[in-house]
Amino acid sequence: MRRRIPVLRSGPRTAGAGACRCAHNVSMLLELRAENYAVIDHAIVLFGPGLNLLTGETGAGKSILVDALALLMGGKASAEVIRHGAEKAVVACVFEATPGADAILEANGLDASGAEIILRREVMQTGKGRVFVNNQPATVAVLRQLAPELALVHAQSETLSSFDQAQQRVLLDRFAALSNEEIARAHARWKTAAEKLDEMERGEQERLQRADLWSYQSREIADARLKPQEDTELEREKRILANAEKLYTAAMSAFEQLYEGGSSAETTLRAALRNVEELARFDARFAPAVEQLTSARALVDDVAEQMRDYSESIHASPERLAEIEDRLALLDRLKRKYGANVDEVIAFGESVAARLAEVEDREGILRGLQADVEAAKQAYAAAADALSKRRQTAAQRLAKNAEKQINELAMKVRFEVTVSPQSDPAQWTAHGWDSVEYRIATNVGEPMKPLDEIASGGEMSRVMLALKVTVEDGARTHQTRAVAAPRTLVFDEIDIGIGGRAAEAVGGKLKSLSHSQQVLCVTHLPQIAAFADQHFLIEKQESQGRTKTQVRLLDEASRVHEVARMLSGSVVTEASQKHASQMIAASR
Repeated sequence: MRRRIPVLRSGPRTAGAGACRCAHNVSMLLELRAENYAVIDHAIVLFGPGLNLLTGETGAGKSILVDALALLMGGKASAEVIRHGAEKAVVACVFEATPGADAILEANGLDASGAEIILRREVMQTGKGRVFVNNQPATVAVLRQLAPELALVHAQSETLSSFDQAQQRVLLDRFAALSNEEIARAHARWKTAAEKLDEMERGEQERLQRADLWSYQSREIADARLKPQEDTELEREKRILANAEKLYTAAMSAFEQLYEGGSSAETTLRAALRNVEELARFDARFAPAVEQLTSARALVDDVAEQMRDYSESIHASPERLAEIEDRLALLDRLKRKYGANVDEVIAFGESVAARLAEVEDREGILRGLQADVEAAKQAYAAAADALSKRRQTAAQRLAKNAEKQINELAMKVRFEVTVSPQSDPAQWTAHGWDSVEYRIATNVGEPMKPLDEIASGGEMSRVMLALKVTVEDGARTHQTRAVAAPRTLVFDEIDIGIGGRAAEAVGGKLKSLSHSQQVLCVTHLPQIAAFADQHFLIEKQESQGRTKTQVRLLDEASRVHEVARMLSGSVVTEASQKHASQMIAASR
């Protein structure tokens, strides 16, 4: 079993089914913790792959865990969830990381934490709260961004806000394996071109004022006829002219000391060289010394020649000095305005000239931008229209297949998926221009209504289950995951109002769905519980005058006993045990 990162301090830990995780190649919810949440003191649940079912007596608090997970997906918090006598409630979970979730964290300035994502939320008595992602402070908005990537919760208490038209479009695209990459590129090209045109057309007066300023700046820099590094060269020449007499005296003195004077270095070296040459005639050890003195004499000659030439080049010229000072004064004025040195001033002038040329050629540029926008608009419209037609075709198939799946779950409904293209550019998005809506009539003779107007949470859960099964069947048919789906699906009270063969159908569909995604489900029915890969029992206990809810992962024997209890009630008989064992075996 992989290492768990602790997110709360303590609590009874339910040993999970991590050993079989390798059989399912999906990312999923690994761990859920609650502290002082409703009737839960401390509880830790380690979920496994496949189908995770939660059962227990009525009122044991089965839906509390689902509500806790919904809170971690960005649901609305209330101080009413805090256990009596506690200062705050804390819920936390660990998900396997996904590339999409890591990208969301990066976009919000949060660091990823390796292979796992840790979410924690605290609710205070004041109604305020705190959110942490990978132990870093975050916001509820970040949780809501992560939710579609990690889990989709269908709880009795939710308002379907998590299954808006965007999610409905995502499901349709996933069912038909429709990629949004081409339309996203077309949308980006159109938006970029439109923004450039809008920027060009805004602020005409401001642009004209800038053009006047640029014209003055360009003319002032051009009139100066600047040369690269001119200021550096002029400063050097100024120093020479300002100190001409000193420089001439120093150069001539050096020349005389090196070459011209009777005691010059060259004269001394020449005499020394003759003496050393005489020594070398009799003793070969002095041959190197002869070479060294010869080199030294040549070096002195070279330096002396440089001093003479330099002194001859120096000409005191007050006129030239004044001219340089005037030029440097001009360069200083330009540098104060346009750059730290002449090279930067030249670059500024070139930039201003280019902007000025752009403004002067504005009409031509506008025509070009308008043409770009129109071309990008037509390209987007063509791509959006093609995608819309594919969606409309897929919508008919999805509606037909989903209606069949829903009606196998003890319901009798009519179901449709509408795809409505929006021609107004204000409605265009990177996903296309379609508005996708699922509509349903749950009783004969009733009109079609949006899916979020279903009154019963149990009906909604069954509809969502049927939709998910239909979509996953379609995705497997296309053998692709062109559109990402939440990794964990949660269904609460999915079995209200059904029994018998309909319950078996629900269990079978949950099992089918769990082959591609992790599924968590709260159920009252043994026909569904028999399909579990991991079976958790939620039970209330009294301790020290307080009621506590605990969660326990059932082993095989305990699982048979729990299914038997669900079959026969409080008294578990040998017959019910045998029947439960047969049901579990049959579900496999």
